[in-house]
Amino acid sequence: MSALFEVLYLALSAYQLILLARVLMSWLPNLDPNNPIARFLYQVTEPVLAPIRSALPPMGGIDLSPLVVFLGISVLMQLAL
Repeated sequence: MSALFEVLYLALSAYQLILLARVLMSWLPNLDPNNPIARFLYQVTEPVLAPIRSALPPMGGIDLSPLVVFLGISVLMQLAL
């Protein structure tokens, strides 16, 4: 059973890095949205971020959904240990 938790932990760690890349990518104003890396990051993270974004109240243009996902992943990673 511990091998399953290790795989889960590694998968969550990888998703955190992908999410971090997406957040950092959003800070680049002239990034081409048709860039293959940008499309990959969007396609992998948007299914998780969109429902959270729609559930959160408007915050004046600030998207807190990545923060909520990071918090959720951190909790799951602590449970997997």
